[in-house]
Amino acid sequence: MRSIKAFLFAVAIMFGSGAGAQYVPAKPAVATIWPNNAPGLGSRRMEPEIAKDYWVRNIHNPSLTIYRPAHQNGAAMIVIPGGGHKEIVWTTEGVNVGPALNRYGLTVFVLKYRLFREEGSTSTVEDAEADVRRAIRWVRAHAADYGVDPHRLGIMGFSAGGELVSLVADNHAAEPSPVLDAVDRIGDRPDFQVLIFPGPLGVPANNVADAPPAFIAAGTLDDCCAAPAVALYEQLRKGGRDAELHMYAGAGHAFNLDESSRISILHWPDRLADWLADEGFLDEKRASR
Repeated sequence: MRSIKAFLFAVAIMFGSGAGAQYVPAKPAVATIWPNNAPGLGSRRMEPEIAKDYWVRNIHNPSLTIYRPAHQNGAAMIVIPGGGHKEIVWTTEGVNVGPALNRYGLTVFVLKYRLFREEGSTSTVEDAEADVRRAIRWVRAHAADYGVDPHRLGIMGFSAGGELVSLVADNHAAEPSPVLDAVDRIGDRPDFQVLIFPGPLGVPANNVADAPPAFIAAGTLDDCCAAPAVALYEQLRKGGRDAELHMYAGAGHAFNLDESSRISILHWPDRLADWLADEGFLDEKRASR
């Protein structure tokens, strides 16, 4: 029944309330998240990004690309694409995800972050983690500008992006971030976390006691990331944390939104929407904590 309701809700958003009307999404806005670019870059601050086919590299000015739905419910998601920390899979794990989540009333912020495994990179995994934490603070600081409830903000990562989700949501930071401005004084703990075929960085977690509710999905044939997904779920479960796990039979790595012939894989976003609804994150009347 819930899946039918989700489908009807998506159709209503896509085609509007008027006969023959069709919602045309606005062009996404882009916002940089650090004042004067990311800290510690030195002479590389002004280097342009490099983009080709499906990927983006050479990120020295981390940013959020913002997708607003036709009908907002106040919930928001920061999406962190994967790419092995060598590149950002900008299409199937980034900009395609924004409109897909808009169907459920979510306002979506897709993150470009620093890549510590890219050839010639001077960044570290802590820099990438800092970009995620800064993105959370930035969205909360600008919540009123985008119609977002700062207490219904989640982070969602694919593969390497899922590693960053776990490093931020389930682990203590290696060291406190320097305070650059008022944004840095805002809390960086997400209200929920979504990990889609997450990699092994951040597992096992060192701060399960403070972990927010988690939705985890991976394929049983994924040599890279099936085991970390199960291990994190078990750690959260044994720690008494709220977690849901979906392991898809016949699926390998990087099934993304529609890159499978299996019906269950095609519908995993609906399972995420079900979970978000059950947890109350899609409820416009949910009181801010």
